[in-house]
Amino acid sequence: MSEWLVLTLAMAAACAVVLAIVVINNRRIGDDDDPSETPDVIEYMTMMIGVVYAIVLGLAIAGVWEARGAAQETVRQEAQALHEISARVEVYPVGVRERIRADVDAYVSYVVEDEWPYMSEHGELSERGTELMNQVRRSVTDYQPATDHEGQAYQPLVDLVGAADDARNARGESAAATMPGVVWFGLITGALVAVGLIFTLQIRRTFRELLLAGLYSALIAFLLFLIWDFDAPFGRGISATAGPFTTLFPQVGS
Repeated sequence: MSEWLVLTLAMAAACAVVLAIVVINNRRIGDDDDPSETPDVIEYMTMMIGVVYAIVLGLAIAGVWEARGAAQETVRQEAQALHEISARVEVYPVGVRERIRADVDAYVSYVVEDEWPYMSEHGELSERGTELMNQVRRSVTDYQPATDHEGQAYQPLVDLVGAADDARNARGESAAATMPGVVWFGLITGALVAVGLIFTLQIRRTFRELLLAGLYSALIAFLLFLIWDFDAPFGRGISATAGPFTTLFPQVGS
């Protein structure tokens, strides 16, 4: 099911539930009821709880957005390190550099075409990707430089392999959801409380009040969906992409 379809259904469901409760509640109110009798303290508490919950939502959105940005940065670092390896092996003999470049291309191709969907589904790196990264490491470290020029390029290449592997591990740590379950419990409970408190204000069945109640509940549903969508940096609609790999290795992307 599309994430946007989930969002639409969630917002529609939130509006329908709130409006249904408003309509049913109004049928139980007598003609002599005075909506101006709502105590001032209830209005104050409703406002304060709404403000506090808005701050919590803002912090949650900022947290998952930062996690998504960090995940995208690890992808860029990994792709850049592998690109530098392919470029710097130019000083090696033809056979050696072609073998290293072939191993790098095989790894990048697997990441883009196979490991990305695997991360989205399982929330972790694949064993095959780890094997291909180890193959790149062996191809670089097993070669013994024959000249001083090759010797000068050897250690930087080893360091680049380490940087790529480190970025890969960071990508694996970012593949799973970042929000703890207790935080989701607080967000959902806070949403129920924030929406529930609007019924203490004795909402009537006028078009204006029903519209505001529906928009308020839909807004909270949208913000919760946004947090959920950002929570898995590689797994959902608004996620980190493999763009750095396809940009630096166009031969693999094609």
